[in-house]
This record gives sequence, C-alpha cells and structure tokens, in this order.
Amino acid sequence: MKFVMTQAVCPEGMELLKDTADIYVADDQDPNNYLDQMRDADALIVRIAKCDGHAIEHSPNLKVIGRTGVGYDTVDIAAATAKGIPVVITPGANNRSVAEHTVAMIFALSKNLIEGQNEMCTGNWEIRGAKKAFELEGKTVGVIGLGAIGRETAKICRGCGMKLAGYDPFLEQEKIEALGADYYENYKDLLKISDVVTIHVPLTEETRGMISKRQLSMMKPTALLINCSRGGIVNESDLVEALKEGVIAGAGTDVFCSEPPRADDPLLTCPNLVLSPHSAAQTREAVIKMAQMCVKGCLAVCRGEKWPYVADKAAYDHPRWAGKDWAQV
Repeated sequence: MKFVMTQAVCPEGMELLKDTADIYVADDQDPNNYLDQMRDADALIVRIAKCDGHAIEHSPNLKVIGRTGVGYDTVDIAAATAKGIPVVITPGANNRSVAEHTVAMIFALSKNLIEGQNEMCTGNWEIRGAKKAFELEGKTVGVIGLGAIGRETAKICRGCGMKLAGYDPFLEQEKIEALGADYYENYKDLLKISDVVTIHVPLTEETRGMISKRQLSMMKPTALLINCSRGGIVNESDLVEALKEGVIAGAGTDVFCSEPPRADDPLLTCPNLVLSPHSAAQTREAVIKMAQMCVKGCLAVCRGEKWPYVADKAAYDHPRWAGKDWAQV
C-alpha cells in the first residue's frame, strides 16, 4: 500500500509504517501539486495542509485521509464522504497540550511578561511599574466551547482559583454546571462578565467571525481574549483595532486566517498581543500521540476496517463499506 504525506509525521508514527507501506513525503501543503503521486495513493496524511475536492477526485485509489489533529476545516469532508473515504482525526491526543498552552498565554498576559522582557532588554527597567499585571485568583474565565479541550482548560483554570463561566450550545445546563461553571445560554452574556475569555470551538459557518467588533465591545476593558482554536473565529482586523484603542486589555492567539501570516500582517506589531505559530498542539507528547493515532486509523481503514475516530461516520454508509466490521481499538 502507498501512503502520501504532506509533511512527514514524527519518527514514532513513521515506525508504524515500516515494512508495511511505501511512503511519499511531499513537503508541500497542497496535494494538487503532486497528483501524479496521488494517483495510486491508498492513504493521504495531512498536517497543517489542505485537501480539496479536486485532489480527492483525482486520487482514484484513495481509501482514507488522515489528519493529525481534531480540526478538519482544511479537508473537503463532503467530497470525501461522498466517495466513502473516511477522514481519520485524533480526538483527545492534544487536549492537555492545547489546554496548557491556553493557560500559558493567560499567565503571560496577566503578568505582562512579553512587554516586560522586551522593554527590559532595551534598558527600560521602569516597565516593572507599568501596573498591567494582575492576579488570576478570583477572576472569571469564560470558556466558549466545553468539549474535551475546553473542559481541560477549565480544570486548570479552576485549579488556579479562577471562577468558571461556560457556554456550549451542545451541552445541557446541568452538564456545564457539573463542571463547576456558571451556565450561559448566550455567549454574548458570557463576554460581558468575564475577565478572561478563551475559545475552544471548531471553525464552521456558525462560528466564523463570532468574535468581531460588536462582541469585543461587550467585553470589559480589562479583559483578555485567547484563541487557541482556529483562525477566522475571531475577526483579526477588529481584534487589532480593539487592542490599539484599548477596548480590551490584551489577547493571545495561536491561530491565524492565513498561516503563516504575511510579514506585514498588522497582528505581528499589535500591542498587548501574545502570538505563537499554531504550536499549541506541538508538545513532544501530543505530537507522538497524534501521529500514532492517525497512522493506526489509516492502516485500519486500508485493511477494510471501520475506524471509529473519523470526521463524518456517514462515509461508512457508502456501498464500499457494506458488511465491513468495526476496528478493534
């Protein structure tokens, strides 16, 4: 069998394919640029890359697409499902990694660490008196999206003595309150009362731009906003304007509408903004778990087994899966 990868996975993941598959590593984020390799590919593994309907249509032997992560907005799920091609994802593999990264950004902003270091290195010792730092204990963190990563983030914040407020349209009030959080039916009401807002929702047509100028204006002027979810959920130009005008006190983002951002992107010079290069899920532990889980799932599908961790189980309704058994995991 043949595996095509937009970029190589870690050695622990590659080891699972040893003596099992022929591997082509493209080092190119767009499979349309190497359709000659895709023509006989059984599996495609994408990282921070895309797989559109055109690439799927021109990969006649393709049986599975693997995504080393839980988000899949860069893959044309509808096109894959229509052909009975499951899109393997890795839920749970990076929960702790992203949650810790989120909280690290909260600490960096609440202690003014980035500006403090930058100013001190230019000789400005007096930055220590900027009066921007504050304690987290007793402050309210509003969590938008209480899936696995949101719950893990909430747990860490609660351990820091923070109060929890939660919004998730797919969870009942009782389940949110069971997490120790105050329930909010409308996320805009949560924005108004939170000292820190952290976003943990997928990018969909419903969530695209859900934090824009109007929503930012609802937040406290002392509040922080963290996005370790997906670019596009927060309107970037509105965020830059809000930070420059003091509408909110600070923000942190690990994700961007365009990745990597352009060298002249206003986000890169925006005040009170902590940035990281979509690296929240890139701890050593998470990278290994994601790679191994993705490869195992792709191998199972190539063997004709129904792997449970896929973006859309409707792919298994395709005639090619008639009578097939579920994988034992």
